[in-house]
Amino acid sequence: MKNLTDEVPKCMLEFRGKPLIEWQLASLNKSGISEIGIVTGYKKEITESFGLSCFHNEKWSETNMLRSLYQAKNWLLSDDCIVAYSDIFYTENSIIPLLNTQADISITYDPNWLDQWTKRFADPLEDAETFSQENGWLSDIGRQPKSLDEIKGQYMGIIKFSPKGWEQVEDFLTYLPKSFDRMDMTSLLSKLIERNVPIRTIATTDEWYEFDSMNDLKNIS
Repeated sequence: MKNLTDEVPKCMLEFRGKPLIEWQLASLNKSGISEIGIVTGYKKEITESFGLSCFHNEKWSETNMLRSLYQAKNWLLSDDCIVAYSDIFYTENSIIPLLNTQADISITYDPNWLDQWTKRFADPLEDAETFSQENGWLSDIGRQPKSLDEIKGQYMGIIKFSPKGWEQVEDFLTYLPKSFDRMDMTSLLSKLIERNVPIRTIATTDEWYEFDSMNDLKNIS
């Protein structure tokens, strides 16, 4: 994002007239969620000002998503939790189906992903990851694709854990031979599949966007 995040964290970037985090809070509220927490890192004083429950990753500059999420493990072990990236836009229609599923781990995905990736990249394959599901259960995610045939959707960055689901994550982390500091979410999901942990997939065609570059803000309105 170059200089756009010199003074603010990414979730404060403006989209359609207000910060991404405000869009996210509105969508969560509309889906019936009122207890909301945030894992803070860069410029934590800004995100702390929203009055949410905060979990700070002191090593935010050295670690990746999973280490940040781990800061909220007590929440994840106590009740069902929806987890979402902070640099995406989504509506309540991407949240409500997750609330209604009984699976211990479930994710939303976009089967029409190519429309968005074509706007964002000259070659969609340069950023997209493999994704496939069988009968509503995740079967492949996170590899570098060789062709569009390997991509049946894209993970949106929204996931639901039940306490039992998060216990399965912690069990995996216990036996991880190396630190998980650099592990991202799709890598985690891929490893869980290898361990035969079932992950429910829910397709959504509602509006959502991912913001990884200045061009994303320019190209998506």
